[in-house]
Amino acid sequence: MKKYHLIFGLLIVLASQISCSSDKANEVIVIEPPIVEDTFIRAADISFLPEIETSGTVLYNNNKAEDMLTTLKNAGCNTVRIRLWKNPTNGHSAMTEVKTLAARAKQAGLKVWLTVHYSDTWADPGNQTTPTEWKNLSFADLKTAVATYTTTIITEINPDIIQIGNEINSGLLWPQGHLINQETQCIALLATASATIRAKAPNTKIMIHYAGVNASDTNWFFNKIKSVNYDYIGLSYYPVWHGKDLTSVKTTIDALGKTYNKKVLIAETAYPFTLDYKDWTNNIVGLDSQLISGYPATPEGQKSFVLAIKTLLKSSIYGQGFAYWGGEWIAFKGNQATNGSTFENQAFYDFSNNALPVLGAFSK
Repeated sequence: MKKYHLIFGLLIVLASQISCSSDKANEVIVIEPPIVEDTFIRAADISFLPEIETSGTVLYNNNKAEDMLTTLKNAGCNTVRIRLWKNPTNGHSAMTEVKTLAARAKQAGLKVWLTVHYSDTWADPGNQTTPTEWKNLSFADLKTAVATYTTTIITEINPDIIQIGNEINSGLLWPQGHLINQETQCIALLATASATIRAKAPNTKIMIHYAGVNASDTNWFFNKIKSVNYDYIGLSYYPVWHGKDLTSVKTTIDALGKTYNKKVLIAETAYPFTLDYKDWTNNIVGLDSQLISGYPATPEGQKSFVLAIKTLLKSSIYGQGFAYWGGEWIAFKGNQATNGSTFENQAFYDFSNNALPVLGAFSK
């Protein structure tokens, strides 16, 4: 009898195992999709924001007061671009202000792209003035100053992206770092800054920034500086200065990316939502002749232009993203100001400081 009980018990165990195996076979295994990192940069330069806020100006979104960083983040912007000057006369865009703004941006969940002018004021293709503090230094001491200052920037701010100079078409830190007159020294200064960043912050992306999208000019420049260790090519593209052919912009991006094996960004661009003005400072764009056909100076025309830039970059295997410049530069000094904004008609806000449809172009 015990024999039969044993056999019966074994059959029950076997049946149980078969049942479990059957259940497991019918089990639906849920596989979580991989998290795709948002690497395409959708940035806005917000360098004037602290000065605007200090003036007491309030910005609105849907007619409700809202911090610009919140507005940008909710719109889909994932990076803010901030300029840094060495010792500006009014303190704006100096280390203290920029450090505070960068911390706010990080707290809001935005990455920080720092554009270091290596100057006390605006640096651009026609102006690359050495900081007053450094103007009498020997070249050896100037390199040391660049390394020390760059180390301080990394330590104090630690940006996700750092530009070595701003629109350095003919070099930086003139006259010693002029690309045409002092090519070897210019390359040495760029290499010094780059080596410092690599040593102190190896994960920070380094950008070299050129103003313009002309194929031959950009190739000449990036060929000159090809020995420098950097990650991103940055280009300024403003139709008023750099032409109205978006197809040629795409061609240049593809050519540069392929030739130099770099990712490419439109580091600065902008477009008007109106040809009207609010203050008495002359605007940079104010004529129909300065517009691209098919992109009127209307809120929707402005948005369409930014969408076209985004699409253009995403259609290139080398396109890494874009930054809109001057979106915050409203006419905050008053309607009668003659030292106000040259950009209020290209900002993200209308003349009542309410957010415009262009912010919809920052979605993924």
